[in-house]
Amino acid sequence: MVFVNSTGTLKLNTGAEIPQIGLGGWAGISPEERFAARDWMLAGLKAGYRHIDTAVIYGTEASVGDAIRRSGIPRSEIYVTSKLPWNGHGRVREVFEKSLKDLDIDYIDLYLMHWPVAVVYQEGNDFPTNPDGTTPVLHDVSFNDIYADLEKLLETGKVKAIGVSNLSIKTLNQLLETAKVVPAVNQVELHPYRAQDELVQYCKSKGIVVEAYTPSGRDVVRKDPVIVELAAKYKVSPTQIILAWHITRGVVILPGSTNVERQKENMKLPILAEEDVKKINALDRFESMIYRPFEVKGTLWGWPLERYGW
Repeated sequence: MVFVNSTGTLKLNTGAEIPQIGLGGWAGISPEERFAARDWMLAGLKAGYRHIDTAVIYGTEASVGDAIRRSGIPRSEIYVTSKLPWNGHGRVREVFEKSLKDLDIDYIDLYLMHWPVAVVYQEGNDFPTNPDGTTPVLHDVSFNDIYADLEKLLETGKVKAIGVSNLSIKTLNQLLETAKVVPAVNQVELHPYRAQDELVQYCKSKGIVVEAYTPSGRDVVRKDPVIVELAAKYKVSPTQIILAWHITRGVVILPGSTNVERQKENMKLPILAEEDVKKINALDRFESMIYRPFEVKGTLWGWPLERYGW
């Protein structure tokens, strides 16, 4: 069987190369889980990963930095992504500098605006709620202005590229009306049940690389009969089939796993026949595996769903 080059890269609009297979840095919500991430992240680096994706809200920046230091791998060989939290508006430089300190590195390769919403800042609480259960947001703070503050970070030389996350064609069009720097990346939920092909093609037309989080679609997608059948055909796991499908689309994938063997599996991906890619394409139903439980009174994180452009 022929396998994908696990060290393959994609070129960003900055001219830099980004590893197409990265290690997702979400570890859970407890301090213990976030601290423990340093060990499985170290295992990932030893297994061959050279791209780690984290975020302020993940609470794993310190663990990423610890894993990098203990790995003995030169910093220049590891691609690090972090993200401005949704309550970081008005203090972008301050939040960015804290990320650098927590990561204990001199620069960040890619820094993303995590969400287009501006959630009200409450010290020590990244997930504030109104009495009715909705998320308090500042409607007079635009993501265009927040992104403009990210652009200013490029002047520091401490970040090599900037980008966005959770933007649609609608919100990207709104952003590009004022952006001086085209985002290098748009990181979104992407898997066979939420293929977002129109968004992927749009981003490519603008020179924006798409990154997939929750790339396997969790158990629901992994247990789909089509995926299971293809896994048997190629003699690999369902996750490997799904990740291989992403690779054919020219998308960066960010699978997360605390299990060393699964980490290795996620880098050993078969090259799929075109007919099998089409079978997976046909599964698309624009279904999220993450956000429905967080929808409150027709809103998600304080915004009406239509405002996201989904």
